[in-house]
Amino acid sequence: MNDNICAIATPYGVGAISVIRCSGPDTFSLVSKVFKGKDLTKVKSHTVHYGHIIENNEVIDEVLCTVFKGPNSFDGEDIIEIGCHGGVYVTNRVLGVLLNNGFRLAERGEFSKRAFLNHRLDLTEAESIMDIISSENDIALKSSLSSLRSSTKNLITKFRDKILNLLAEIEVNIDYPEYEDSVDVTHNYIRPIIDEMIKDIKVILDNSKISTIAIHGVNTAIVGKPNVGKSSILNMMLDENKAIVSDIPGTTRDLVEGRLNIRNVTLNLIDTAGIHETEDYVESIGIERSKKAIEKADLVLMVLDASKELDDLDNELLKLTENKNRIIILNKNDLDAKISIPGSISISALRSEGMDILSEKILEITSINSIKNMDGNYLNNNRQIALMNKAYNSLLNAKEATEALVDISLIEIDIKDAFDALGEITGESYPEELITALFTKFCLGK
Repeated sequence: MNDNICAIATPYGVGAISVIRCSGPDTFSLVSKVFKGKDLTKVKSHTVHYGHIIENNEVIDEVLCTVFKGPNSFDGEDIIEIGCHGGVYVTNRVLGVLLNNGFRLAERGEFSKRAFLNHRLDLTEAESIMDIISSENDIALKSSLSSLRSSTKNLITKFRDKILNLLAEIEVNIDYPEYEDSVDVTHNYIRPIIDEMIKDIKVILDNSKISTIAIHGVNTAIVGKPNVGKSSILNMMLDENKAIVSDIPGTTRDLVEGRLNIRNVTLNLIDTAGIHETEDYVESIGIERSKKAIEKADLVLMVLDASKELDDLDNELLKLTENKNRIIILNKNDLDAKISIPGSISISALRSEGMDILSEKILEITSINSIKNMDGNYLNNNRQIALMNKAYNSLLNAKEATEALVDISLIEIDIKDAFDALGEITGESYPEELITALFTKFCLGK
């Protein structure tokens, strides 16, 4: 925290402008040494100043320096953001000057880590920064902005306050039983409080399944027998020839991936190898990968050839995917139909017909539009959801213990576990290795 750090904060490459962010206790004096313009140690906070970066009396670049004095800055430290010309060479020259004059290169996410350690951000707000950067649709952006504006933090704080109040009442009863003004904490008193929290957390967890889909996308596997049109459907959805299409069964031997936005739903598409019996070693590896893709998929697009009767392998695939979120697609409706399955949709990938119907079905099955009515009552990533599940299970254990009339001092342990798990979501209670691992996922300059 006492180091002076710097890093390029804009995408690496040729552009109009690059921004180099500098932070630390000596930032103003160190930048002033290499900045020919105003003395940056004497300027007001939140002001912009024109000048040149120099080294050995040589002008390196014409720049604008934006000054932010701590603690009223992004990370709570003194910060200067240097706006220089956006060429790769000139940006690296300016960075090199800073590194030669008292700064070190920041680690991934170090600015955000400092913001967290200086209590400028909690963990949910820090995570939302990366979600905003990677947003690919309107709902993902709004969800991430909501978290940055402390909606997730406030949601967790509300639950922790309820639990803390209950823990305090239990402690008073245990340590000061003679205190007449305290609530008599019995099993019947605890149970409805825990029941209400369990009910509320269940709603949050259900909502969070939809919000994580909005932010991180739906892992979508396109599966079916060889030559039913899986690759053609992938190409139709992506509107490009990403997968090789032919009449020869087994053309797709590996997984072909792509990303697609359909009206606020981002699909992480996987066109799998056709599943069938084969003696071809390479093809068999592709088939095994396809089966694993089905297991990991949030959504399965089950493709059948509408012009042929169902056979044993079709029925096996239908059974293999029956417990998944699934859309059954009857492809090749430009030919005479031989099958009809309730709830399925009919398309022709060859003629690029039926994309609108498929899009509507995807929106329906992912329930993505319902996020607009959730009023911020959800979490945004798997880390947060896992910890909320941990709190949920701890409260379930506490409920069972009240029903079994277990000693209240032992029930308090489960309630305390729920309190700590919720604290890990926001970072109010956290293992050190979690913080290190989380912020190394950030990009340089953030």
